[in-house]
Amino acid sequence: MKKTLLFAFLLLGTVFAQAQNISKNALGLRLGDNDGFGGEVSYQRGLSKDTRLEFDLGWRNSNSVDAVKLAALHQWVWNIDGGFNWYAGLGGGIGSWSTNDYFIGNQKFNGESNTVLFGAGDIGIEYNFDIPIQLSLDYRPEFYFSDGINDNFGSDIALGIRYRF
Repeated sequence: MKKTLLFAFLLLGTVFAQAQNISKNALGLRLGDNDGFGGEVSYQRGLSKDTRLEFDLGWRNSNSVDAVKLAALHQWVWNIDGGFNWYAGLGGGIGSWSTNDYFIGNQKFNGESNTVLFGAGDIGIEYNFDIPIQLSLDYRPEFYFSDGINDNFGSDIALGIRYRF
């Protein structure tokens, strides 16, 4: 039992002690469901050797719905091996949506609009290639407040591709 605990302690110490250099900047796309937004423009800004900020801007403009959403997360990054990392983060954001007036038969219904606030978490894996490209896959649960529909929970799985500089 003592050997198992010692091994686990040493393994955790090795994982957390490994230093990695995350990019100072990374810009690209985050492609997922994201409650109907589909894709987002994604920007990461390195704060230290193992933390960064991520900002994601999604928008939707269709025949019946217009929406915009901005998410900001603080992420902690841990190296697994070489350019392969995993990360977790916390943050939140704000969004706005509006629907156009619509008809069902001959009856007209007025469109609606609202502003939404949300808290978010983030967990994912990424690979930084030798060339300045980063691929990531993450899961983001979001907890909505005042969205006017269901004041509820939404989640998103997305693939990210970013240019690091």
